[in-house]
Amino acid sequence: MVVMKPSGDIAQQQAQLIVTSTLLMLLIIVPVIFLTFFFAWRYRQANKSATFAPEWDHSTKLELLIWGAPLMIIIALGAITWISTHKLDPYRPLDRIAAGKPIPEGVKPLVVEVVALDWKWLFLYPEQGIATVNELAAPLDRPIQFKITASTVMNSFYIPALAGQIYAMPGMQTELNAVINKPGVFDGFSANYSGHGFSHMRFKFHGLSDADFQAWVAKNQAGGAALNRSAYLQLEQPSERVPVQRYAQVDPGLYQAILNRCVDSNKMCMGQMMAIDAAGGLGKGSVDGLSKQAWRDGERNVVASMCTPQNLDQYLPAASRTAQR
Repeated sequence: MVVMKPSGDIAQQQAQLIVTSTLLMLLIIVPVIFLTFFFAWRYRQANKSATFAPEWDHSTKLELLIWGAPLMIIIALGAITWISTHKLDPYRPLDRIAAGKPIPEGVKPLVVEVVALDWKWLFLYPEQGIATVNELAAPLDRPIQFKITASTVMNSFYIPALAGQIYAMPGMQTELNAVINKPGVFDGFSANYSGHGFSHMRFKFHGLSDADFQAWVAKNQAGGAALNRSAYLQLEQPSERVPVQRYAQVDPGLYQAILNRCVDSNKMCMGQMMAIDAAGGLGKGSVDGLSKQAWRDGERNVVASMCTPQNLDQYLPAASRTAQR
């Protein structure tokens, strides 16, 4: 029922698309079902008045009807799919907040950075400088730009009343542009199985007036802790049924560090590694070695250091230094 009676414009358009597609398909399905029963009754063995034509094998009218009607439906569905795929692209910035209501001039989207953790949701508000765990809020009729990633495994961010699901993947960023038009508290959850605590990976999404949203932000700023890198590394550890947590301050570079998988400052960021690769790479000899670090119940390897002309003497033995020079 939430999917078919949503509270956000994007979800509303998606619901209309489902209804339109279903009605178009019923134009074929209903007559076929009716004719199946009709023919079974009309040509039953007991009906001696039914036309008997054992030599019949072709009817141009029937062929046109059988093939023409489904073809027209397929063409209509294809056109609708093509248009809606581009119009409802989750990466496409909104051009309206509701039917007949364009975005007011000067209104910027609310940016929310979403991180799927095991097994909880972290929401960062860079404009407000706050963060929350398992609670999300947004003002009514203001575009929302979600930037979505994950800490370990693939997940799926889904608020049925707001918009369709979007996958969250580690080391990658997906996006969703949406808007909430009606006040209320709506369910959000993970729609992709991600392990033992998946069933409880749920949160509440609050659609608030501008005044109520500002009060919600002030509440987080007044009663929250600080979310720095070390605090995030603790939060990242797997946990289930996590209550709402609030953070009044957030490390400005935390989301980018999460996205680049280098919250631990001893690790090289993916962006740096890709830049090195794009420049031709440093070669196998440039990697000094790997270091083992504690990770959950075991250990994992990370790049310990990179050799450069400035630190070459520190890592290579004397014979190797001579050969390198």
